[in-house]
Amino acid sequence: MAAKTYDEEHLDNVKSVVKNLFDEIFDDFRKQVLNKKEINKIKKDVNCIVNNAGNLVGEIVDKTQKTGKLFANHFSHSKTQLSLTSEEESKESRLEEISASAEALAAFPADPQEIHGAQFGDILKCCPFDRFHKLKTEKANEIYPIMEKEGRTRLALIICNKKFDSLSSRPGAEVDLLRMQDLLKELGYSVVVKQNLTAQEMETELRQFADHQDHRTSDSTFLVFMSHGILDGICGTKHCDDKPDVLHDDTIFTIFNNHNCKNLRDKPKIIIMQACRGRGDGIFWVTTDRGEAMADTHVYSLQYHGCYGRRDAITRSHIEKDFIAFKSSTPHNVSWILETTGSLFISQLIYFIKEYCWSHHLEEIFRMVQRSFETPTVLTQMPTIERVSMTRYFYLFPGN
Repeated sequence: MAAKTYDEEHLDNVKSVVKNLFDEIFDDFRKQVLNKKEINKIKKDVNCIVNNAGNLVGEIVDKTQKTGKLFANHFSHSKTQLSLTSEEESKESRLEEISASAEALAAFPADPQEIHGAQFGDILKCCPFDRFHKLKTEKANEIYPIMEKEGRTRLALIICNKKFDSLSSRPGAEVDLLRMQDLLKELGYSVVVKQNLTAQEMETELRQFADHQDHRTSDSTFLVFMSHGILDGICGTKHCDDKPDVLHDDTIFTIFNNHNCKNLRDKPKIIIMQACRGRGDGIFWVTTDRGEAMADTHVYSLQYHGCYGRRDAITRSHIEKDFIAFKSSTPHNVSWILETTGSLFISQLIYFIKEYCWSHHLEEIFRMVQRSFETPTVLTQMPTIERVSMTRYFYLFPGN
């Protein structure tokens, strides 16, 4: 007998996985959902499934509520070769793998996953010069000034932590890094990339970047962080539960405020953070009659750390102004990243920037990203816009 080819062996493996999965599903149908008469009906349908698959589907749909739960349970717990990891901050991952159905859900169906993984060839749409000149002139008092391309020295910083001493690595992080780096270059920024840093090393790099003289002839900057995270901030490579290694938000804002970073005074400072902010799912289940709901996330007590000064933090200039932070999830909750195609948040952000930054200001684009996550799916998260002190609209005007 001739040896099987690689494709044949691969197909046999797929058949085996599918067969085992549906064996388990139909066992539960038999025990929990279907009566004897319905089982006999399904047997007849299976015999002609190729030509009459709709009958089987119809029978299953009639039992929507129970079968839906069964499908969800089996798909979410079955082991597959395609892993989907949550950017957890501790050694114990709440979910190590989700089934191939979740991988497919992330690539093809409804927002935001239909965009994710399918836009590697997307093109940055440039702003026509006439529109650029019109907005720049007519809305001069409403938008941040854009310097002429000639002589402009825009800088952006990306810090990407993938490998950690105690935490799990972040497969897919390199995809986010490359795509974000390419986007910022297309937008006219010289990109500084730093990888696998402790919290102290991240702070050092931020201070050096803030002191860069090229900011004097720049009109804006981007600070992008990709790492594990907790509620308090971005995790460094040495982070563990017993010995935290965390870069706090306040540290970032302090380094780049108007007092410490004069070269970026009155210029937009865009902070992008792809990281978990806890272990919760960020969802809860609501009954159709709007009755009581059960939380599907952890409950934490909120703590706010105030910073008190002798005055109003205002002298000749506001200490903190022209910032906006866009984070991949709400406090206490996770962000999702796929090994082969990167994080949902970064994919969505890049897609919408490339598609709409020629005509919309950045805050509008951030809200587009949020709306794409509005309907909860298997991979639920809600990006948040925080600590906004921008007093004008920031247009990127690509190509100008």
